Amino acid sequence: MTTAIKENIAADDMDRANFYDVDAIRDDFPSMSLEVNGHPLVFLDSGASAQKPVQVLQRMDRAYREEYANVHRGAYKLSELATENYENARATVAQFMNAGSPDEIVFTRNATAAINLVAATYGREFLGEGDEIILSQMEHHANIVPWQMLRDEKGIVIKVAPIDDDGNLLIDAFAELFGPKTKLVAITHTSNVLGTVTPIKEIAALAHANGALVLFDGAQGIVHAGIDVQDVDADFYVFTGHKLYGPTGIGVLYGKQELLKKMPPYQGGGDMIELVTIEKTTYREPPARFEAGTPPIIEAVGLAAAIDYVTAIGQDAIAAHEGGLLAYATQRLSEIDGLTVFGRARQKCGIVSFTIDGVHPHDIGTIIDSRGVAIRAGHHCAQPLMERFGIAATARASFGMYNKKEDVDKLVDSLLYAKEIFS
Repeated sequence: MTTAIKENIAADDMDRANFYDVDAIRDDFPSMSLEVNGHPLVFLDSGASAQKPVQVLQRMDRAYREEYANVHRGAYKLSELATENYENARATVAQFMNAGSPDEIVFTRNATAAINLVAATYGREFLGEGDEIILSQMEHHANIVPWQMLRDEKGIVIKVAPIDDDGNLLIDAFAELFGPKTKLVAITHTSNVLGTVTPIKEIAALAHANGALVLFDGAQGIVHAGIDVQDVDADFYVFTGHKLYGPTGIGVLYGKQELLKKMPPYQGGGDMIELVTIEKTTYREPPARFEAGTPPIIEAVGLAAAIDYVTAIGQDAIAAHEGGLLAYATQRLSEIDGLTVFGRARQKCGIVSFTIDGVHPHDIGTIIDSRGVAIRAGHHCAQPLMERFGIAATARASFGMYNKKEDVDKLVDSLLYAKEIFS
């Protein structure tokens, strides 16, 4: 267990932004000691990709140095060890999500690949012309484009659930979209732009009551809010490792076992087959059926190490810490004239998107980078959401477990500097 965890401290003895020793957490992340443009790095882009703790880096290094071989194939000790590590990582993910079985966990390249897998397998097999899918106005392009491609191929119909001006999903309007042809809801758990945490349990209940399945894009949600897929009754849930303090190159598709068993393979190759002849091929049971070729062996080990790290600190503690930062940042940013925050939902995680009158978001990002402050600027792969608010882009600060109030203060000071340049 990390030394950053504070023990035996009553909740009423600390504010919500002080549930652990953030300086000890920062010591675990080598990047927190970097300098950029002559200034200490203030990293506020964890929503795009989080930094990695040394525990993850060391675990992956050891796996490459001392435990590396291909998996599932070798009848020798090193391959058996690599296979054990890989399948143990699957079990770690299953436990983290409270999946019913490790067999419900499919390793993919990232969350985008996981959504595409569902669209290309379940979608092609079970959806036909006129069948309906419900999305929301908040979706990342990764949860829009695969369904548009399926629409163009199969003739399905896409419906879109609206949000209000604060970024809340309009649940009554969402419920009215269901009809006898609705087959699937594909919706974000947490908006990567607004920080909105959607009521996923209510969404799943509405979908099932109307005979539809539900897929949640959890790329942001599992990081900030966690997930219990059985409690929510999710049919599919996807996320990516690199936002969860793990490596790039690995994502996860959770699918109920009875659904995965019905789905045809996504790609063909080694390790997903039972028998191949020139005439025909028979396929392995899930999850192997969906993991053609050499899998992300070391990335899976790194993801498991990241999950162990996050679990040791406690997702409730991390969420409370980030909630305190969000409240503080919202208050500090309100002090800047001409700054507009987009996304003030009732349930929100540590993401703040904003514009400043007279300063383009890309200029904001470039100018404050000169002071060592790293944020994201652009449409954040959510152009329909930008259109909903009548803007082309925003600047976005997103918090991780390693950020602290001083980072917010440096952000505000840098924004005031940028504003002064353009005044």
